[in-house]
Amino acid sequence: MTGRPWSLRRRLTLTLIGGAAVLAILFYLVVRTYAQQIAQQSQDRILEASVTSLLDAAVVRDGQIELDVPYAAFSMLDTAADDRVFYAIQQGNEFLSGYDGLALDDADPGAGPIFATRAFQGTQVRVARLTRNLPASPRPVLLTVSVAQTRDSLAGTLWTISVNAAVFGAAFFLLAAGMALWTSASTLRPLGQIAASVARRGPGDLRPVIRPVPLELSPLVASFNSLMTRLSHSLTQSETFIAEAAHRVRTPLATVRSHAEATLMRVDKDENRQALRSMIRAIDESSRAAGQLLDHAMVTFRSDQLETQDVDLVTICSEIVDRLTPVAEMMDLELGLQSDGPVPVRADPILIQNAVRNLVDNALKYSAAEGAIQITVTARPSPTITVTDQGIGFPQTEMASLSQRFQRGDNAKGTVGSGLGLTIAKDVAEAHGGRLELRNMEAGGACAILHL
Repeated sequence: MTGRPWSLRRRLTLTLIGGAAVLAILFYLVVRTYAQQIAQQSQDRILEASVTSLLDAAVVRDGQIELDVPYAAFSMLDTAADDRVFYAIQQGNEFLSGYDGLALDDADPGAGPIFATRAFQGTQVRVARLTRNLPASPRPVLLTVSVAQTRDSLAGTLWTISVNAAVFGAAFFLLAAGMALWTSASTLRPLGQIAASVARRGPGDLRPVIRPVPLELSPLVASFNSLMTRLSHSLTQSETFIAEAAHRVRTPLATVRSHAEATLMRVDKDENRQALRSMIRAIDESSRAAGQLLDHAMVTFRSDQLETQDVDLVTICSEIVDRLTPVAEMMDLELGLQSDGPVPVRADPILIQNAVRNLVDNALKYSAAEGAIQITVTARPSPTITVTDQGIGFPQTEMASLSQRFQRGDNAKGTVGSGLGLTIAKDVAEAHGGRLELRNMEAGGACAILHL
């Protein structure tokens, strides 16, 4: 997969927060617009009541309009902001009283009040105008009353409402942002749990994921499990093939070696004897490589499915010493075991035995005659098995890579080996949650420590 990596959690979080921001802005605009309409309607109703009160107080006497301005007509327009109030009274198109220039365009007497916002005397005012025919003889008199009020109180009210709406919008946004973070984290938590579960597995653990997952992740988990199944089947086939091949190769090699040794006893010419010795050496090396390939395949297979039980490391090492002591004596080597007592652990005894046997076998190969090989088993601070010898030791510059497969040091040339002994020991240690430590002794020789 190519391209710049991106975060699903970040994308989900930003999408939810962006949606919350849009909703907060819409909330603010809707509340402010609705509040403006309500406040404007309230002012218009008061202005309508004021002009109606003035018109109700007007009468016609002897053809003259008499209007005793009622106190309530203007007192109802009082506000906390002390808005200014203007009025104008007209008979037809003739200005009678008030503020000239306030009147609006002509209106139909039966049309009800007319409202408008306009500039008057350097400020914005809201004007209400109402026209009515007053009964009179010989014909009705057309009277128009206009009342205007500045908008300072309305602006203050709208500002207060806007601030409150902004505060509520910001609070809503913060709450929604927190919920977005929580939602993205909780939504993607199963994916993180699956990833952590797989990450905690060992390199050879190919078991399918069986934990419950959301429906949306089921196809991904099913595909992953299918891949793990195919990989496990392929690895099993490879390990089986290696084990079978090693077994089939080792048996005929043993037969060939027996014939070569018998022939060596009957040959007199030095060149022929040298050729047979080289043949036997090559057969030994091939047989050993086949055996260790078989061991490695077995260790790899059992590491995924450990058959653990309560075992004593001292007992396991004692059995190995008993089995390999005749070999050590033939090589003029002394093989010993040292421990302070039983060291019980829960482990796979076959794997532990295989690892220790390979470590001791390495010590036997690289030790000089009349040397000593010591196996030490300790329980503290953790169960360990230490194998030391008095041989050539490990190459200091290659020590970090000696436990890799088929890796041998420069000082191992001329010695029969396959480069798998330390690899097997390391794999066994790691399968039990431990490690293999390699170092050289100060007095000379190699030291291999199996930490469990």
